[in-house]
Amino acid sequence: MVKKSIQDKMNEQIMHEIFSGYLYLSMAAYLHGKGFDGMGHWMRIQAVEEQMHTMKFFDHLLERGGSVKLAAIKKPQMTWKSPLDAFRAALKHEQFITGKINELMTLSMKEKDYASRTMLQYFIDEQVEEEDTAEKNVRMLEMAGDSGQGLLMIDRDLAGRVSPITLPAPSNG
Repeated sequence: MVKKSIQDKMNEQIMHEIFSGYLYLSMAAYLHGKGFDGMGHWMRIQAVEEQMHTMKFFDHLLERGGSVKLAAIKKPQMTWKSPLDAFRAALKHEQFITGKINELMTLSMKEKDYASRTMLQYFIDEQVEEEDTAEKNVRMLEMAGDSGQGLLMIDRDLAGRVSPITLPAPSNG
């Protein structure tokens, strides 16, 4: 049985993960709307990945006899000044999530919840990758600056991200 303190913090994390997916969908909508379909595609895949993270916490609680209690999520930001601004916001959000995962790991260590520690190690490793990728995207966009050619090259590059599941293609009409 999972301890109440862990259960409560994991339910909070479920809310953060759901919001993450919602935020990335908002970024995808913004980028697609600006004609950056490759960047929008990248954000759509990021949203799907966040949904998968949500389900890992969801399933962990259920497998441990805990209760899943879904909380309300806030409305995400809808517009950014530029693709660079959106990707900077994504990096900042990943840094926030890393802090939340670290808090959960600290609590699981305090509570001697070894099953949660094992599950959370996946997220510790995942957040290193998430921040690294987000930072690289920001650096590429900073290098491109206002260069239309540079932005199109990055857009084409980010369009190549492969999804863990099949996504419906965006409609062109």
